Amino acid sequence: MSSMLSWREVRAGPGVVVAPDERLPWGQTAAMGVQHVIAMFGATVLAPILMGFDPNLAILMSGIGTLVFFFIVGGKVPSYVGSSFAFIGVVIAATGYAGKGANANLGVALGGIIACGAVYTLIGAAVMATGTGWIERLMPPVVTGAVVAVIGLNLAGLPVKNMAPTPFDAWMQGVTFVCVALVAVFTRGMTQRLLILVGLFAASVVYGLLTNVMGLGTPIDFSGIASAAWIGRPNFSAPVFDANAMLLIAPVAIILVAENLGHIKAVSAMTGRDLDPYIGRAFVGDGVATMISGSAGGTGVTTYAENIGVMAATKIYSTAVFVVAALIAILLGFSPKFGALIQAIPLAVMGGVSIVVFGLIAIAGAKIWVDNRVDFSDNRNLVVAAITLVLGTGDYTLRFGGFTLGGIGTATFGAILLWLLLGRKGQGER
Repeated sequence: MSSMLSWREVRAGPGVVVAPDERLPWGQTAAMGVQHVIAMFGATVLAPILMGFDPNLAILMSGIGTLVFFFIVGGKVPSYVGSSFAFIGVVIAATGYAGKGANANLGVALGGIIACGAVYTLIGAAVMATGTGWIERLMPPVVTGAVVAVIGLNLAGLPVKNMAPTPFDAWMQGVTFVCVALVAVFTRGMTQRLLILVGLFAASVVYGLLTNVMGLGTPIDFSGIASAAWIGRPNFSAPVFDANAMLLIAPVAIILVAENLGHIKAVSAMTGRDLDPYIGRAFVGDGVATMISGSAGGTGVTTYAENIGVMAATKIYSTAVFVVAALIAILLGFSPKFGALIQAIPLAVMGGVSIVVFGLIAIAGAKIWVDNRVDFSDNRNLVVAAITLVLGTGDYTLRFGGFTLGGIGTATFGAILLWLLLGRKGQGER
């Protein structure tokens, strides 16, 4: 325990990379933790809203899940866990959720989420017992790089299509990602490290001046912040174990395995550290966190690609940041005031930040190809990557009865199956 919570302190400076077992001074580490919570908050809250779950409970369980993950991997893998979008389709199918308000059949979904977490945990235990060789054969760098890239590309439509309802909002998205870019390129020190947080704040100020002062768009509404309580209890719920719902939701574990593996490969590439020995433990940590979340009324969770984007931009991989972020998330989960503050951030500003973060995720996938010297003159690699990217970006969807496999799922399974199918004759052909 003491070794997991012990980090070597380093000082920030131009080009300084902070390793997982290092940390900045605690004040700067806390600021980085806030940035990660903000970067993860949009997706962590959006997913439960789309499924009819309580957003405050989701942020609480993301903090608890992140701590569970941290301790199970021995503090070696820098990662944040939050609400998984992979559950949205199957939860809606299992509960018949209409898309507005609280989900009346929430308990049924929770039982399925717990079942999924159990399957995920068993897969992790199998990897711990047998090693990662079989997963490596199924998911070499060309596959994992494509899957990571697809996660960012698949999510790209969310801010572009759904978070800019007016021409003014579309322009404000542009202002936002330009603000982040300016901070990233023209600032130094901790300001540059906090590029997303600083860029979001700057864009929010610009938005407020243009709307609240000049009347050019929908003004920021501060009334919700004023009326919200500082401390409040989230809405906990109990699971209901329905066989049909469990069979429908449990297979999502395969998608989570692919996502988590891709995330770990991306982090390994960025940090230059071999994290393969922790893959099984990472699966177990994610699975256990999902079961805990489902038992309390929260969404299924997964390691978050968004934090890969933040780490890629800041070069800070300290696991201390994620412990701080988790503790902040737990505190904020009991604060309706914080939830109201985040909800007050203009949708267009959140959309602009999302464009940056999702783009960084896609680039992290490409970095896996570069770092592993994937040979795209090999037709096997070329075809697998090409088809995977289009399946995921185009959100290619397949339905099997009541089960729907969306773009990330079809791209993931498609990449694996194509790699195996082309394994004998296709390999090495030009």
